[in-house]
Amino acid sequence: MPPSRVLKDRFGRTINYVRLSVTDRCDFRCVYCMAEDMTFLPRQQVLTLEEIARLARTFQGLGTEKIRLTGGEPLVRKDILDLVGEIGRLGLRDFAMTTNGSQLSKLAESLRQAGLRRLNISLDTLDAGRFRQITRTGQLSRVLEGIDAAREAGFRGIKLNAVIMKGRNDDEILDLVAFARRKQVDISFIEEMPLGQITDHDRGESLCSSDDVRARIRRYHDLLPTTDDSGGPARYFRMPDSPVRIGFISPHSHNFCATCNRVRVTVAGRLLLCLGNEHSVDLRRILRGYPEGDGKLRETIIRAMDLKPERHHFSSDGDVQILRFMNMTGG
Repeated sequence: MPPSRVLKDRFGRTINYVRLSVTDRCDFRCVYCMAEDMTFLPRQQVLTLEEIARLARTFQGLGTEKIRLTGGEPLVRKDILDLVGEIGRLGLRDFAMTTNGSQLSKLAESLRQAGLRRLNISLDTLDAGRFRQITRTGQLSRVLEGIDAAREAGFRGIKLNAVIMKGRNDDEILDLVAFARRKQVDISFIEEMPLGQITDHDRGESLCSSDDVRARIRRYHDLLPTTDDSGGPARYFRMPDSPVRIGFISPHSHNFCATCNRVRVTVAGRLLLCLGNEHSVDLRRILRGYPEGDGKLRETIIRAMDLKPERHHFSSDGDVQILRFMNMTGG
């Protein structure tokens, strides 16, 4: 069915991409995402899978063409395959998930069968010891097995995400490109975002800009700009001798707000209108207060678009503008 209404904000941007967080929990404790000792939400504050599916259906009826499931780590949520199956039957143009890859060796085939189309897999280093330092709890071997499992399951859209930090993993940029070329998967390099108060490192000192990453790659590979659009914030380049695309997500150095087409719903049901601002609306209250019909939910989402700000204002000096951690936001 065609949407009965298309979501637009005050600045004329069409909002057709929603990221739905299914959990704030994760089996990793990545240094740029959360504190080592985290307190997670109690169960009653977390949306049920049925509520998340209801949100997906409602957003699709409002013109959403792309849904991405995020976390935390979405694959630690019990019965996640049921939710994937529900959303997979909606007929979206794009249905994706962001994952740390630790559970893919077990679940990749089932996810594809349930209707998931694309995977973004976090991979910041190829060194097992360094991987343990960055994730605090993760095992690199499990993620590498997960990447292979995703490829074997037949996923056509697999992309690696690498957050590059000076002094931690910026010496591996070319190694990560070589790995992506070898596995025939795309890769995006991401500037660290100032979300949540961390003590592990100084973000002002560790920030590695997309321009810096791109310059290092260009010493060894020609990078040709493309008009490819994944429906997200990445700007893509191609190499003449490989089908692999290299993307850059640059919230600091190349603000992508003018073309922002997305909103996020946290696992607690808050509709976040911008990653870098606190503008939000409580959808959990509507979901639970009006369980019989979606009219009020639709109306609330439509009216919320007027709260979407024109842009975020991340600083590059390490100051934290947003106190919530990335696992609370949804990747």
